[in-house]
Amino acid sequence: MSETPASDSKTAKRPTKTQVAWLRRGLGEPGGKLPLFNDQGQRVNDRMVQSCLDHGWAEPWFENPLKPNWLVCKLTDLGRAAIDGSR
Repeated sequence: MSETPASDSKTAKRPTKTQVAWLRRGLGEPGGKLPLFNDQGQRVNDRMVQSCLDHGWAEPWFENPLKPNWLVCKLTDLGRAAIDGSR
């Protein structure tokens, strides 16, 4: 029995409504930058961000020198496809 490649498992799952909303916010930003805060000014959930990273929908972009514990991410092509597939 062969194992499923990691890339197949990334495409098998669809993002939740919360994940889609966050990922969509990167569509209009330069470089696909994803926000650190939601529409109400609250920090986005770290577990939600990590889940998007694990699925390949987002990727780390750069280190934030002012807040090194904040992960600055950007939307990936796989993330764009996941958004399109969630409609």
